[in-house]
Amino acid sequence: MPPDSTLATWSDSLTNGATALYTFAALAFAAVFAYRRTRTEAKTKTEALAESPERVLVAAGGGTAARPGPPPPASSASASEDDGEGEGEGEPEQRMFTADSLGRYALGLTALGWAVHLTALATRGLAAGRVPWANMYEFICAVTFTAVSALLVLFVRKRTFYLGAFVMFPVVVALGLATTTLYTPIDPLQPSLHSYWLAIHVLAAIAASGGFTVATALTALYLYRLRAVPAPEDPADRPAERPADRPAARPSVAALASRLPGAATLERLARQTLMFAFPVWTFAIIAGAIWADNAWGRYWGWDPKETWAFITWVVYAAYLHAQTTKGWSGRKAAVIALAGYGCLLFNLVGVNLWGSGLHSYAGL
Repeated sequence: MPPDSTLATWSDSLTNGATALYTFAALAFAAVFAYRRTRTEAKTKTEALAESPERVLVAAGGGTAARPGPPPPASSASASEDDGEGEGEGEPEQRMFTADSLGRYALGLTALGWAVHLTALATRGLAAGRVPWANMYEFICAVTFTAVSALLVLFVRKRTFYLGAFVMFPVVVALGLATTTLYTPIDPLQPSLHSYWLAIHVLAAIAASGGFTVATALTALYLYRLRAVPAPEDPADRPAERPADRPAARPSVAALASRLPGAATLERLARQTLMFAFPVWTFAIIAGAIWADNAWGRYWGWDPKETWAFITWVVYAAYLHAQTTKGWSGRKAAVIALAGYGCLLFNLVGVNLWGSGLHSYAGL
């Protein structure tokens, strides 16, 4: 049946609307990251105010003695630079925006954009009369949707507001490229794609790719945290270091890193996310092999897409193995994870644009 042009137009408009909402959400998350002070920063500010009050000289017999004067008023700007997190380090001044309010706006914009994005995918599928991930444009729209979904799950479970800007900006860039350079009108499916495996195999690849995207953002932040605050990766196997022995980070780098959780927390979240995505990617490869047998009469033919999917699987398997191998966990394993995401991007984008084979479904 021919595509429904009205629904297709609605889908395109909704995709653009989701991109706009994600852009504002990314900016709000960036403001939260820059504006929110850590508990340590707020505590240091409060202690400095408490330890250096005004001093008043009073006569006592024949000499003088110092006694503290009245504390600074709570409404003064110098005594109240708290970010409004309600941690009890001081009275927040009256501001139009606080870190908490910006965080709520960012989360609300992300959730609203997610709903609009879901509606765009649904209307695209209804307009085409099939699942909405049959070409490269649709695939990128679906992958970015799963990445935002994974981010929202982490917000609910871990309150990872620091992660928002580092996922939402890449999502906005990917959607921008998809809706401009890579946009493809709804076309009839190729004969080999007329199968229920299109829903199963590609959906698994989409879900895994979204998980890998969020895990990559966490891995990059983990490496950044280690660079800003160098520390032994395995304290049990290294001699204790004095603080003066550790290389000092540049002030700007350390200031941004102080808004992130510890390196161990970032590494754990990245590993957990990858441990979810890796089995899903494994299932996608297996489902693709079964579909290939039904469509072309063979399970595996070393087509460029199949080859790079397998290379991606091998690299991520090496990452999971490195996590349990003494001497390769930590920084070295994180580099392997980044290499795995590079292989994934080439498989999902490079092969479609510059490769040729049975999986060339870019639609361009």
